[in-house]
Amino acid sequence: MNQIGDSGAKYLGEGIAKCVTLTSLDLDLSDNSIGENGAKHLGEGIAKCVTLTSLNLNLMSNNIGKNGTKYLREGISTCVALTSLNLDLNCNSIGVNGAKYLGEAIARRCVTLTSLELYLYDNSIGENGAKYLGEGIARRVTLTSLTLNLEANIIRDNGVKYLAEGIAKCVTLTSLSLNLMNNSIGVNGAKYLAKGIAKCVTLTSLNLYLHDNRIGDNGAKYLGEGIVRCDTLTSLNL
Repeated sequence: MNQIGDSGAKYLGEGIAKCVTLTSLDLDLSDNSIGENGAKHLGEGIAKCVTLTSLNLNLMSNNIGKNGTKYLREGISTCVALTSLNLDLNCNSIGVNGAKYLGEAIARRCVTLTSLELYLYDNSIGENGAKYLGEGIARRVTLTSLTLNLEANIIRDNGVKYLAEGIAKCVTLTSLSLNLMNNSIGVNGAKYLAKGIAKCVTLTSLNLYLHDNRIGDNGAKYLGEGIVRCDTLTSLNL
């Protein structure tokens, strides 16, 4: 923690904006006091880096909120050459609308992505937020690696359904990591998830974190039936 607020983020954004030939940007600003205005400045800086192919942005435990997420979406959306996006917004109260903005960025602009990592722990995105993310992921059919941390977001069975439908479209995935811990997921959610995973027939690595849910014996049965379809797996972590 460096006690960086919106003003500090503004200075960083202005500096980044000058680096117009960047192809890779890794920025760790976790555990600071950056709000939506700070996110706006960072988004404006990133927007100038139109040649970026790799963006790793860690804003965990700030005060970004839904509006800050919108500004970040606008910045990321200009980076049309991105092949790798790693965005950590854990504990930022982005809510349903924040998830919507992220889903829109993924769906409409990040058309060259092959690797996507989203960390959205404890953001109250709910079922509808999961729906927006699922719709975005469904459009990125060239993804080979997908990591989603949606722990503690109250997405429930319907939220899992939307995510699984999106994942099912990513038929070239070789690596999939899903953290859906503590989301009130039951048997039906496990069934939806199994159906989605079963479509990813090129998977070699699968990590599923489903602690603190209520999938029960039948949910475990469905997951087993889905996993058995992934006959190219070399690494499995449940």
